[in-house]
Amino acid sequence: MAGIRVSTTIDATPREVWEVVRHVGDHVEWMEDAVAIHFTSSRTSGVGTTFDCDTKVGPFRLTDRMEITRWEPRKAMGVRHVGMVTGTGVFTLTRRRGGRTRFTWSERLRFPWWMGGPFGAAVGGEVLRLVWARNLANLKRIVESGG
Repeated sequence: MAGIRVSTTIDATPREVWEVVRHVGDHVEWMEDAVAIHFTSSRTSGVGTTFDCDTKVGPFRLTDRMEITRWEPRKAMGVRHVGMVTGTGVFTLTRRRGGRTRFTWSERLRFPWWMGGPFGAAVGGEVLRLVWARNLANLKRIVESGG
């Protein structure tokens, strides 16, 4: 099981950050590893929303199947991964002084045996930490530019 956590502070209020993050289908605009998102439920937001995310990290490609399990506007969005990679993840938004937001992305992922199992989780976790840090830099740039 890989535990991965990355954070950034964004010069915008939780409301402004949530306005970008709540649009799950648009996550491909700031997540470099997310190639495409295909909703598999009639919902596109809120608890119970399901979707497949075509994911690419280096030479690895897979479809990450997810379900939104937590939806607290301006505070948190949680997911359960139910595809080849399993586990849980959550985005949390914490108000900071000066109208800023601390955005934290935490995941606990289990990799299948053919991706190296626990060894793959250790190596993959470090790779994902670097990719997700870039993703948060992209999110920060989009939110701070008013996107």
